[in-house]
Amino acid sequence: MATRSRRQKISTTIALENDAYLKSLVKRGKAANLGEAIDHSVRFARRAEARKKLEEATAAFYASLSGEALREEKKLERAVSTASKRVKYDAE
Repeated sequence: MATRSRRQKISTTIALENDAYLKSLVKRGKAANLGEAIDHSVRFARRAEARKKLEEATAAFYASLSGEALREEKKLERAVSTASKRVKYDAE
């Protein structure tokens, strides 16, 4: 968690349902206080946004491939899929 000196004080109003959600994070032990609950929620939103950007960039990459490059990607996809089936994830 960010140190006290690296935090920015803000004052705002929020919807009642968002206030209830943030307080529930504190009550369930997901955050120590409302500030941490807000940080938690913002981190979640930022990760979701980054994931969406990555998905869009990936889709654009595959859409831009020529026929031969796409065939090569498909071959690689099959090879990785086959190899991953051999991995024993539960083995120690």
